[in-house]
Amino acid sequence: MGRLFGTNGVRGVFGEDLTLEVVHDLTMSISRHLGEGRVLVGRDGRHSSQAISDMVCATLNYAGRDCADAGLVPTPCLEYCVRVMGCAGGIMVTASHNPPQYNGIKPVAADGVEVSRDDEAAIEQHYINKDAPAPPRFGTTVTEGAAVRTYLNGILSHVDADAIRQEGYTVALDMGNGTQAVTAPLLCQMLDCRIVPVYDTIDGDFPGRGSEPTPDNLADLSAAVQESGADLGIAFDGDGDRSLICDENGDVLTGDKSALLLARHILERSQGARVVTCLNSGLAIDELAARYGSAVIRTRVGSVEVSRRMVECGAMVGFEENGGFMYGPHNQVRDGLMTLALALGALGSSGLTVSEMAQTLPDSHTAKTKVRCTPSQAETLVAELARAHPGADTTDGVRIKLGERRWVMVRPSGTEPIVRIYAEAPSQTELDSTLSEYGAIAREIIKS
Repeated sequence: MGRLFGTNGVRGVFGEDLTLEVVHDLTMSISRHLGEGRVLVGRDGRHSSQAISDMVCATLNYAGRDCADAGLVPTPCLEYCVRVMGCAGGIMVTASHNPPQYNGIKPVAADGVEVSRDDEAAIEQHYINKDAPAPPRFGTTVTEGAAVRTYLNGILSHVDADAIRQEGYTVALDMGNGTQAVTAPLLCQMLDCRIVPVYDTIDGDFPGRGSEPTPDNLADLSAAVQESGADLGIAFDGDGDRSLICDENGDVLTGDKSALLLARHILERSQGARVVTCLNSGLAIDELAARYGSAVIRTRVGSVEVSRRMVECGAMVGFEENGGFMYGPHNQVRDGLMTLALALGALGSSGLTVSEMAQTLPDSHTAKTKVRCTPSQAETLVAELARAHPGADTTDGVRIKLGERRWVMVRPSGTEPIVRIYAEAPSQTELDSTLSEYGAIAREIIKS
């Protein structure tokens, strides 16, 4: 498989580069790295996830570990429960937003946050060395039936649940055939919200609109919001850690715009709180944070980078442009359902609709596209662009400043054979032009 860990965990096509032998050896390596104690195991709804989860549990037992099987749960549910249940760590079986043929392993540290890059390197070294022998005793596996309730109660503890209940909101839930179908309807019921379900059946083929929510593939959510008169809509990705918000008119907010809306709601109540985000997020967050005396800290792309930096600096807010929002007081990880609870809280406290809240945010025009290529082609592309723009930031791929609030960033994906092109511009016309221009440049360099 080459290097095991990508931007977010270990992923591959099941049965090809991600085999049960790889799962066994990787699980042994994770077990070797974690401290003493039981390990919490969860899985998403992919067709191969049950088999992989069974292998993970059996391998942990072979390695002398007791483990608790949380079953079918969203990734942030497993992460939260690892910490509050006092586990040595967790293993989530998921490939997040990847196509159905993929699956993966995401290790979670004892603090409920994805393991650090240094931890990944240590685990990978154990994997290479095959230096994780089984101890003389076998562990046991038990079913952990309290994970979902524990997770939901944790979310409710961070919002004014009574105030939300009094409003009687209607929420359109696009669960994308993913694991938030297990938890999102329950949370809405606990908050006395009327639910309009969209793609609420768990299906590893993700037949509804695919496993990744984007502003371009949420037409059915938009229609559901408009037809039902919902106060807001929300769409989750396959494992439930990311989400995009849809306003009451059926317009889908970008990940950056959703994050701005939630960040303002939080910073109004916690002025000076730190914000962590990636290099590919828009610049409007800097303007917004300055209003509340808050500092913005930038990291390389990836939820691991943001989460671990949040832990280091005690940040209250973290986000990625792809809809991954992190609320530190709950857990320093992406959490699509915590995002929904915060959005409902913002609705109630502002007295405005979602569209009215969005209109008062700093102007932001961001978007992204992707170009398929091999890893070597991606490396050549980044190198060529860096040579053509000597002042560019090469911290993560290449980020080129093109003018006032106008930039483009080209970065190889850590989970798929593609390069992603991100851009921001002062207007939608300039944004479209920038993406078109650099998409054409990328394809030309890749062809050559």
